Amino acid sequence: MENLNRTNVGYTEKLPIKVIQYGEGNFLRAFVDYIIDKLNKEANFNAGVAVIQPLAGGMVGMLNEQDGLYNLFLRGIKNGEETEEIHTISCVQDGINPYDDYERYLALAEGEDLEFLISNTTEAGISFDDSDTLEGTPHSSFPAKVTALLYKRFNHFDGAADKGLTIIPCELINHNADTLKKIILQYADLWELGDAFKSWIETSNSFHNTLVDRIVPGYPKDDIDAYQSQLEFKDNLIVSAETFLLWVIEGDEALKAKIPFDQIDDNVLVVEDMQPYRTRKVRILNGAHTTMVPFSLLYGNETVKETVDNEFTGKFVRDAVFNEINPTLDLSEEELNEFAAAVFDRFRNPFIKHLLSSIALNTVSKFKVRVLPSLLAFEQAYNRLPENLTFALACLIRFYKGTWKGKALPIKDDAAVVAFFDEVWKEDNYAAVSQAVLSNLTFWDQDLTKIEGLEERITTALALIEENGVEEAYKKYTV
Repeated sequence: MENLNRTNVGYTEKLPIKVIQYGEGNFLRAFVDYIIDKLNKEANFNAGVAVIQPLAGGMVGMLNEQDGLYNLFLRGIKNGEETEEIHTISCVQDGINPYDDYERYLALAEGEDLEFLISNTTEAGISFDDSDTLEGTPHSSFPAKVTALLYKRFNHFDGAADKGLTIIPCELINHNADTLKKIILQYADLWELGDAFKSWIETSNSFHNTLVDRIVPGYPKDDIDAYQSQLEFKDNLIVSAETFLLWVIEGDEALKAKIPFDQIDDNVLVVEDMQPYRTRKVRILNGAHTTMVPFSLLYGNETVKETVDNEFTGKFVRDAVFNEINPTLDLSEEELNEFAAAVFDRFRNPFIKHLLSSIALNTVSKFKVRVLPSLLAFEQAYNRLPENLTFALACLIRFYKGTWKGKALPIKDDAAVVAFFDEVWKEDNYAAVSQAVLSNLTFWDQDLTKIEGLEERITTALALIEENGVEEAYKKYTV
């Protein structure tokens, strides 16, 4: 196999640098670069990407060795059928390590064709470090690097209004663009860059909050020979991902005019307010995960796929989502059911082994954010408790006892949480356990014993689980 390069795979045309991308990791290459590549090939977007390595240690050297080319394998379930696609991604034109060549990084600011700035520097990346200075290069924080580049662009083009950038961060924090903008303005004040620059940031650049969703396992090292055998060229940057993709971007008609998302068949939504979609993801996808983990581990499953494929546990989770979570959300029933169906396709993906134990981290705090709002909203709307979500809460409480049928359970949580349950479970008094856990304000920010019938139902469920096991307990619980 030859090394992968543009000449020997037919990609000889250089694209203008329209996009600066902070981050060269698996997610951006399987998500954003995939979308840009489709826009180029199907909508004549004609956008080249310059990738910036956000940390001193990174992969832009490998990316440059392959002329920015790599192969993306998409594998998963679509409409109940297994599917696999292979894409050679060609939009990346250059990779720059600002720790080695800061001037080449800063020179990107002078690009006539530059329009967009995209990032994924992890949740910790959008942070303010007051030790960063304008001259102290390279800066330690990602927002400081962005501020310096924008200031360079502002000065180079004499503050021209049409030379501002469209800024689309993809970090997994809520209001990611608003947070980045706030920190850029903090640096503008700290570095005394002037009111004219701050005004240019506010009026000539647009910032767009986003929600991104795609599972990207990354480089398939365990099956690399099988992947390489499908290629004509040796690729050291193969990336694998699921077929599902969701990109929700807050924007208006101006953003739609800049990027022709409507001309490609992918799940990219430009919306006025992304919060309903964020709530949908948290309540349905993340909520289903958190609902199933203690319940399914106590039943005896090990993976997400086993859970949804099993006749009993699969029906339990589906009923929780479609009958108890979806009815509490504000989007249309059709939209919610379509999203939920796609979630279950993702859960069944045979190419991703998703261990329940690996998503058991901090289950109490996750339940509070992801599941409890659905439980409370259902009770409020229908004046009765949702059976499955309530039973899932009982399973969570039983899970934190720490052992089941003589075996240790994979509890991973703060020491204080674990210590609380250790103390509560010293005596097997289900009513006392139920009362202590539900009334813990540190866990729930409210006293759940005040929810009519909840304490009694949890007490009943705990006793049934202990005496009968999960499946038989659920049958008796729902009689």
